[in-house]
Amino acid sequence: MRTAPFRKGSLLLFVVSFFTLSANAQLLSDSVRIDNHYRTFHFKKPGTSTVSQLIFVLHGSGGNGKDFRQNALNLEARSDQEQFILVYPDGYKHFWNECRKAAQTPPNLENINEEAFFTRMIEYFRDKYKIDESRVFAIGFSGGGHMAYKLVITMPEKIRAITAIVASLPDSTNMDCIEKKVSRSVMIVNGTLDPLNKWEGGEIILANNVRMGRMRSAEASFRYWAQLAGYTGTPRSDRLPDLDTSDGKIIERYSYSHQGKPEVVLLKVVGGKHDLPNDIDTFQEAWSFFKRQ
Repeated sequence: MRTAPFRKGSLLLFVVSFFTLSANAQLLSDSVRIDNHYRTFHFKKPGTSTVSQLIFVLHGSGGNGKDFRQNALNLEARSDQEQFILVYPDGYKHFWNECRKAAQTPPNLENINEEAFFTRMIEYFRDKYKIDESRVFAIGFSGGGHMAYKLVITMPEKIRAITAIVASLPDSTNMDCIEKKVSRSVMIVNGTLDPLNKWEGGEIILANNVRMGRMRSAEASFRYWAQLAGYTGTPRSDRLPDLDTSDGKIIERYSYSHQGKPEVVLLKVVGGKHDLPNDIDTFQEAWSFFKRQ
């Protein structure tokens, strides 16, 4: 009997498809009802019964949790061994109701209750997977970074630390949140050539002329959290290894840390734009930061 010829390409396609399906098969989705809206979130089913820590991974403006998950797969691969669970929530109509007063996005215009959404998700994972409520973190990119800021500004009692990527705090004239001013561990990752979230601060204008108001500079955002934690003087500084010498970027790290105080870090991506740097896996760097807190 003749058999079909073996084709490497067919095998490769099968392998890629198998692993893609396997990864997707592990992703669970659920929703909670908040003020007559069903808010959705996604997470990989834990492979262990012991899950002690919760990390929210927050997409940028116009995105969604499932698509943004691809950026955090390397970190997700460590979740069972290091006993944490990554959760990828969906913004309301692809946006977050964060602290930018000038924002004209659906959740801002409808005043969507994000605090209730995140509180309910924390309760969901506490009840279902017994997470430690004192070990809840958030990583946010762009608009998701602004949502992460809101979490530690308005509900710091529920969030231990955050990492905000390509996001600076709103200017005081553009702050729409009541600031509890409780110090928390914060890491900021911003690029000096970001055309949207400018290093020096200023107005953010999204596609279709969607205006988000004025932002503080990256350095002023860093100082806000450092001063709240009681730090004074010059931060420690060093340069991270330049692992990709072809991209024209380097990362300078500025940090404050002291026993008994929240750690505050600014990663200055010299030459960085509105994207993720190549020299580090930002999500794994965020986890290393969270573990120290």
